[in-house]
Amino acid sequence: MGTAIAGLVVVAVVWLAVRSMVKDKKSRKSLQCGGDCSRCGGHCH
Repeated sequence: MGTAIAGLVVVAVVWLAVRSMVKDKKSRKSLQCGGDCSRCGGHCH
């Protein structure tokens, strides 16, 4: 039972991380430059 609960927690954390990355990508934030495209030389676009 404990293994199933731990597995669900891990799946939930991974799902939240992926959801956050997709949301950032849709709002045109880059994973490489922290979302400030003026600082990374325009490579975000």
